[in-house]
Amino acid sequence: MSDFQGYLPLAAIHLYGILIAGALGVAAWLCTLEEKRLKLPPDTGIDIVLYALPPALVVSRLYYVAFTWDTFRHDLLSILKIWEGGVAIYGAVIGGALGVYALSRRKGVPFMTLADVVAPALILGQAIGRWGNYFNGEAYGWAVTNPALQFFPFAVRIGAGWHLATFFYESMWNLAGFAFLYLNRARFQRDGRFGHVFYWYLLWYGLGRLVIEGLRTDSLMWGTVRVSQLLSLLLCVFAAVKMMLDLRLSRHWLLLPAAALAVPFVLPGWWGIGAAWLLIAVAAVLIYQKYPAKAAAA
Repeated sequence: MSDFQGYLPLAAIHLYGILIAGALGVAAWLCTLEEKRLKLPPDTGIDIVLYALPPALVVSRLYYVAFTWDTFRHDLLSILKIWEGGVAIYGAVIGGALGVYALSRRKGVPFMTLADVVAPALILGQAIGRWGNYFNGEAYGWAVTNPALQFFPFAVRIGAGWHLATFFYESMWNLAGFAFLYLNRARFQRDGRFGHVFYWYLLWYGLGRLVIEGLRTDSLMWGTVRVSQLLSLLLCVFAAVKMMLDLRLSRHWLLLPAAALAVPFVLPGWWGIGAAWLLIAVAAVLIYQKYPAKAAAA
C-alpha cells in the first residue's frame, strides 16, 4: 500500500471528495428504488438525501469537535476544515435522522418508514466512505511490528510504520451489512413492521463497531471510555430489545441484551467486549429466526 505521507493534501481532498460524492450518489439511487418499491410520494428518495445531508454534516462535525475540544479551542476556524478529517459517523446518523424526521413531517410519511428506506443506503455509503479514511491517513489501528503481518488487507502503511487496517475491516463489515439488509428488507417489513430494517442497521453496524473501535488508535474518548464503543453497545441493546418486543419473543430472552449491557462493566477489557458481542450476536440469531421465512416480492 502507498505511504499516506506521500499524498499531496490537494490530491487527498479530491479523492476524499470523490468518494463522498460517489457514496451520496449511490445512496440517492438506492433511496429512489425503495421509494418506488414502497410506493412512496414522488421524489421521496432524492428529498431524503437533500434533507439529511446538511444536518448530518453539521452534527457529525460538532460531535467530533465536542470530544476533541482541546484540538480546536485555540483555532476555532479549524473547525471548518472538514477535508482534513474529523467527522463522526454517529453524529452524522443523529443529524441525518433529524433531517429525515423533518421530511417525514412535511410529506406525511411515517418516520420509521423513511428510516427503513435510508438504512441500506446508509451502510453502503459508510462502506464506500471508509476508503476516504485511507486517503486522509486516519481511522487506522494498533501498530503492526511483525514483518510477516505487514501486508494489506491485514495492515496498512502509515508513514514509516504499519498499522491494523481498521478502515478496511469496517468497510468490508458494512458491505456485508448492506447485502444482509438489502436481501432481507422485504422480510423484515412483512406485516407492516416498518422500522425493523433500521433496527437491524443499528444492530449490525453496532456489532462491528463494538470490536473494530477497540483496535483503533484515534478513538473519541470520554474519560477512559471509547465513546463509539459505548454508543454501539447502547444502540445494539436498544435495537435488540425493541425487535424482541415487537416480535413477541419470550420475555426471558431479554436477559441476553440486558447481560450484554452489563458485562463490559464487570469483566475487564476485551473479555467484557467479547462477552457483550457474543450475547448480542446470539440475540440477533434468535430475532432473525422469528421473521416469516417467505418475504414479500421486492
